[in-house]
Amino acid sequence: MIRDSNIFDEENVNPFADPKKKEKERANRETDLKKREQDIKRREDALTRAGVTIEEKNWPPFFPIIHHDITKEIPVHAQKLQYLAFASWLGIVLCLVYNVVAVTVCWIRGGGVIIFLLANIYALLGIPLSYLLWYRPLYRAMRTDSALKFGFFFLLYLIHIGFCIVAAVAPPIVFAGKSLTGILAAIDTLSDEVLVGVFYFIGFGLFCLEALLSLWVLQKIYLYFRGHK
Repeated sequence: MIRDSNIFDEENVNPFADPKKKEKERANRETDLKKREQDIKRREDALTRAGVTIEEKNWPPFFPIIHHDITKEIPVHAQKLQYLAFASWLGIVLCLVYNVVAVTVCWIRGGGVIIFLLANIYALLGIPLSYLLWYRPLYRAMRTDSALKFGFFFLLYLIHIGFCIVAAVAPPIVFAGKSLTGILAAIDTLSDEVLVGVFYFIGFGLFCLEALLSLWVLQKIYLYFRGHK
């Protein structure tokens, strides 16, 4: 015997049951979302009270990869020094990138692929390490007035200056020094390829300027540190 379906079943007689159910689910989701937002806000407030700052990546503007906001986070009396240090960091970035360009020209002119690979290694390691090892500690030292971070900066910045001096000289230690655009490498390449020599002399000038700027920045920050303490 076939059982007839109950035409008075709730699903059949109540066409508004489904919309009400969906509306209830939507309300539950909104409530859950609000709870999550409140939880995140409580955590952020707790971190702020604990002195932990949430750093949003904002530089460079077209492709943010680091957090950098001197005008808002560094005291007004220290902002000029921080900008000078930032110029020093941008300077070493320029030097290392140009070094790759010049060495690439040398490689194309028959200088060998090894110096090209070394130049790229210098850039790929030097740029992020210079930021992490000495620029970032100085940024935080200026922001928090931490003597420990200042000390860390001074130690690593001296190594940075040492590298700039070695690069400006380019002694024939690693592959006749041609993986760095220093004066000795520039003289050596100029005798073989004038174009390569010109590129290397420009690189030599950039490393010299970076070394001089870095020495000046070191002196300024040391005087600031001594006077501030």
